[in-house]
Amino acid sequence: MVRINVGCDLAYEVRSPTVFLFQIVAASNSYQKVILEELKLNPQLNVERFQIGMAGNQLQRVVVDPCDFQVSYRGTVELTPQTQNSNSIGESPISQTPAEVLTYLNPSRYCESDLLSRFAFEEFGQLYPGYSRVQAICNWVFEQLDYTPGSTISTTTAADVLLQRTGVCRDYAHLAIALCRGLGIPARYVAGYALNLQPPDFHGFMEAFLDGQWYLFDPTRLTSTLGLVRIGTGRDAADVSVATITGNSLLTQQSVWATLASKNNDPPDDGTGSSAVSTA
Repeated sequence: MVRINVGCDLAYEVRSPTVFLFQIVAASNSYQKVILEELKLNPQLNVERFQIGMAGNQLQRVVVDPCDFQVSYRGTVELTPQTQNSNSIGESPISQTPAEVLTYLNPSRYCESDLLSRFAFEEFGQLYPGYSRVQAICNWVFEQLDYTPGSTISTTTAADVLLQRTGVCRDYAHLAIALCRGLGIPARYVAGYALNLQPPDFHGFMEAFLDGQWYLFDPTRLTSTLGLVRIGTGRDAADVSVATITGNSLLTQQSVWATLASKNNDPPDDGTGSSAVSTA
């Protein structure tokens, strides 16, 4: 068990009436419990809170008139991930996969698994099915891509990343997800906070559905999977955008962090070795 403090400060210059849809609040599930949290707006405005999508992602809607607008979120999250020997984890037959998971087999906006399925089978189809094959995909993505901030834009897809061989965390996750789906392995995108991430920022990683559970993977290897705090999940990054904005506004400042809540908590061990981290 480990407690992690997470938070972000966002500042905008709002130039016309604007609707903000934020996804910045830490999620709660069987393995991730929010102990304390606070969401502050300046100026103080009404916040509508929703749960959306099959995963129940938390959404905050705010309507803002022209002004300098600041959003601050603070949370303390207790993580109790379950780990097990990765060698014992196989793949789930499609015939036994729950209906709500099947959508994560399909191509999506940023993960064109239909275009990459032949490549996926040529590269990974001969590998033993299970956790080790998903880890091999993540290892391949890590080894083949150069992590280069600013190298991709909001329209860059997994197929684009495969060709240009460069990207950031969301691109690494999108490519690994597309390759998994191309092999018939359900996979989804996860947005969240990451302990000791450098440079500090929101982080994009992934989950694969194996043996009836979701398992965390981070193809960037920038942090341990045991230090990942989930905000939300979706088919790809389009489903869990930090801020969806309708109107005229400019982001002027952003800071994001995730740190251990107490010195009594030891930093989590790396979850990319012989132990697999399962999540709700």
